[in-house]
Amino acid sequence: MKKIIFLLFLLMNVAHAQTGNSHVVYFETGKYEVPEIEANRLVLFIQGLKNIKIERIAIYGFCDDRGSNSYNLVLSQNRADAIKKIFSGFGVDDNLISNVDGKGEVLLRVISSDNLNIIRGLNRKVEINVVYKITDKKEVVKEEKEYQFLNEDLKVGDKITLKNILFETGYSYIIKESVPILEMMAVALRERNDIYFTIEGHVCCTKNARDAVDRKTGKRNLSLARAKYIYDYLVKKGVKRTRMRYVGLKNKYPLGKAMKYDKRVEIKITSISKRN
Repeated sequence: MKKIIFLLFLLMNVAHAQTGNSHVVYFETGKYEVPEIEANRLVLFIQGLKNIKIERIAIYGFCDDRGSNSYNLVLSQNRADAIKKIFSGFGVDDNLISNVDGKGEVLLRVISSDNLNIIRGLNRKVEINVVYKITDKKEVVKEEKEYQFLNEDLKVGDKITLKNILFETGYSYIIKESVPILEMMAVALRERNDIYFTIEGHVCCTKNARDAVDRKTGKRNLSLARAKYIYDYLVKKGVKRTRMRYVGLKNKYPLGKAMKYDKRVEIKITSISKRN
């Protein structure tokens, strides 16, 4: 029965698993050994990266909702480690792999009891995200424009998603590649001193819209800690405290896309004063 269910959800999702810059590997219940079919698909994906300039690769392991939190964290980490081992075995530079993290159980959304096993099967996985280096000048210009957001006609209530400010998995500090972007934002906010705003932190993959655990402190306030990290950074860079506040919104507002988009920080414009 397990094999039938495994093959069923594999066939349902094989057309969507490889998207050019991402890939999903599925596992059987309670196991972290890569099934043969999945291993073959992964090898094809890795071979397709040979002639592509890669910025970084992130590997995230997940489980279904069964098992304790501690068991699921260990199992999901073992799954992520197993995938990393395959990448290394095919000559992928370990320095390109920025994250190999077990995230534990995925938020289980039950549609009906008939498909519960299939949903669980789809959550026993490892997600692989590949970021390519930008070589096209047009793409570089496009990326620069994305961070000139404060030059646009903003209104009270507008939200700006800081999509390229990426945090270390499970922690409230950003990866080193995001530091220049955050510095750019700080400069823009110093120049637009008429803007008052709230920094909103979000997380993904938790049950009942709960917050995630900050691995550094062990507290379940990761969305708040990430928002405060941005707040403290901006204060240090000269943005006045009186212009901003920070809040953690937990997993209350998922975007309905891939989980990586829910691990985000947004700026919500609360007031705009008259400029001198």
